[in-house]
Amino acid sequence: MLIETIILSLIQGITEWIPISSTGHLRITEYFLGLELPLFFDLILHIGTLIVTLFFFRSDIKKVIYSIYQWEFTTENGKFVPLIFIGTIPTAIIGFLFSNSISFFFNDLWPISGAYIFCGLILYSSKTGKKKKNNFRYFDAFLIGIAQGIAIIPGISRSGLTIAFALLLGVKKEIAFKFSFLLSIPAIIGGLSLTFYQQVDVLNYVGVDLIEIFVGIIITVIVGYFSLKILQKILVEKKFHLFAFYCWFLSIILIVLSSLGF
Repeated sequence: MLIETIILSLIQGITEWIPISSTGHLRITEYFLGLELPLFFDLILHIGTLIVTLFFFRSDIKKVIYSIYQWEFTTENGKFVPLIFIGTIPTAIIGFLFSNSISFFFNDLWPISGAYIFCGLILYSSKTGKKKKNNFRYFDAFLIGIAQGIAIIPGISRSGLTIAFALLLGVKKEIAFKFSFLLSIPAIIGGLSLTFYQQVDVLNYVGVDLIEIFVGIIITVIVGYFSLKILQKILVEKKFHLFAFYCWFLSIILIVLSSLGF
């Protein structure tokens, strides 16, 4: 299981940040490796994702925490507090109501391929966002939170959908980038806590031990940090929407493989 854990960790580290759906790639890899891993294993790898986010945005996070401590929500970073809270609400509702059923339904290649088509459409449409504003409304944050909730579907990128929605709403790419990943922090913590409560005993039955978990998290952290730097550069160079073509290409491959009986 160690080799499989390393493979999955590398995939998680690369695809969590680049907008091509880490969960989709994990599901596809598990499918072809013949693995039946619980949702909790995927979320364990997200601990590495959380570590990278906390480190990469450590300065912004400190300022946000200080704003909460001072009860000051009118500063540049303090404004993120109510926005993150509002954005987390729809994400939590969607995740709580649909995470188990969606995970079961999307264990097949056909629905995942459909999700990649949808993801590609949203990514490509992000190039049409014209107006660029420094701030966004609470309603914008709510819509982005819905986008993050929808991204529990394998094949739909969390970072891709949230950043794309922000760009479509006219938010500057730098702010969209920051808000997307600050919003992911409570989502990852909440998702991990809920799934831990529901599935913690399942790992014992699939042969995953603590050493493999530790190795997986370390690999995800190292690879994930560099992937996040790449995403930041891609946004700056205005090439974010081009990942739509990768999503569509992968979708075609999955459709062909499914049609051939794989």
